[in-house]
Amino acid sequence: MKRQPMYFTIESSPIEVRHGLACLLACSAMRDLDECARGTAEIVLAEVLNNIVEHAYSEQKGSISIALCDLGAGVEVVVTDQGRAFPQEQLPQGKLPPIDTTADLPEGGFGWYLIRTLVKDLTYRRLQSTNHLSFVLPGAVTAADLF
Repeated sequence: MKRQPMYFTIESSPIEVRHGLACLLACSAMRDLDECARGTAEIVLAEVLNNIVEHAYSEQKGSISIALCDLGAGVEVVVTDQGRAFPQEQLPQGKLPPIDTTADLPEGGFGWYLIRTLVKDLTYRRLQSTNHLSFVLPGAVTAADLF
């Protein structure tokens, strides 16, 4: 059963994202997720929001709008911003970077892999000057879902 969406706005700064993420995770739609799914939601939302701050807005400030809708078996998330579009207006492939087991892990390259692995129905489109990213966070997650 789809319920009325809840709306949030976060300013594009690391501190605001941290505070906003706490508010998102405390809302009723997120409280209904099982413990593992809440952890997954936190990872995904942190990656998405931090990517917007770092890449879409980069050197400028702006707002990030988030709509959450409790679907019963998960949470539909729609994130919009007026930052830069993705290159070619397409999401990154989300392939893992090469890992050298004798060296330190590479910096970056894991975020879109995690997002693509942990959500369902991931879509992106650019309408006029607005990025629209939507996905569904599952309501229950098992270890098997993570690999």
